Amino acid sequence: MVWTILLLIIGFVVLIVGADWLVDGATSIGIRAKMSPLMIGLTIVAFGTSLPELIINVFSCFQGNSGLAIGNIVGSNIMNLLLILGVAATIYPIDVSRISIRRDIPAGFVATIALYLFAHFMGPKNSIGWAEGLALLACAVIYLILTVKVKDPENTDVEAVQIPMPWWKTILFVLLGIGGLYGGGELVSRNAQIIAKAWGMSDAMIGLTVVAVATSLPELITSIVAATKKNAGIAIGNVLGSNILNIFVVLGISGLITPLQFDTKMNNSLFFLFGANLLMTLFVFTGKGRKISRFEGALMLLAFSGFMTFTVLSN
Repeated sequence: MVWTILLLIIGFVVLIVGADWLVDGATSIGIRAKMSPLMIGLTIVAFGTSLPELIINVFSCFQGNSGLAIGNIVGSNIMNLLLILGVAATIYPIDVSRISIRRDIPAGFVATIALYLFAHFMGPKNSIGWAEGLALLACAVIYLILTVKVKDPENTDVEAVQIPMPWWKTILFVLLGIGGLYGGGELVSRNAQIIAKAWGMSDAMIGLTVVAVATSLPELITSIVAATKKNAGIAIGNVLGSNILNIFVVLGISGLITPLQFDTKMNNSLFFLFGANLLMTLFVFTGKGRKISRFEGALMLLAFSGFMTFTVLSN
């Protein structure tokens, strides 16, 4: 067990470093393409930080642990909204652009509702198969087209993010990042399952807690760095984009690999995810301006503590 825990920790480190390298390389490409901070956060950074979820879900699906795959996504999305945005907002208040209010926040609600409907009413009951996977991927294509086509006039200061790296370094970081994500994802997935099952936890519970925390670390680090640099576009775009891509892309691809069995006990977590979206939206529209304040960030952290306590006690 000691060796398993050590391998899990090594996997976390490799996963985080790999995601950091990939995000740096991909962001450098985005800057060269003259993308805004919000656009970089919603697409390149969000996709990069969602890769741990994708890699672990792919491994889990091939190993027959579909409950872990769904739990990983639901748990990661709740953590993104409450913990990561909460931490980022307590560091520096997060301004939310009009385009995010009109497009990205509603897309988060649509993704959550789609997951619930597809799991319960489309195809075989309480499962997400290849048809649902294709539908989720189609939603991802529509969202990405809207993201690329609709420009944000409030977020155009590309140079505020960073100066692009040389091309050789950019490509090197992307390749090393992908390798780190693959190796770290394999270590985390395999050893997290061994440890959690030794503690008597179900696959869905493993995904909601241990694996969700591990795969959300890149988003947490990225948003903290963005918040300390007072770059709200990257912070909010990273979280919103990652949550949307987690459901549409990661679960979509997972459903194509193997049917994902939906444990009905996950309904409580799905309702909590919907509530987390509502709470974030409420905070955006309360107070001065379209922002999440430090106090509201602290309340989000409190809500996340409540979710984790409820999840562990209900196991």
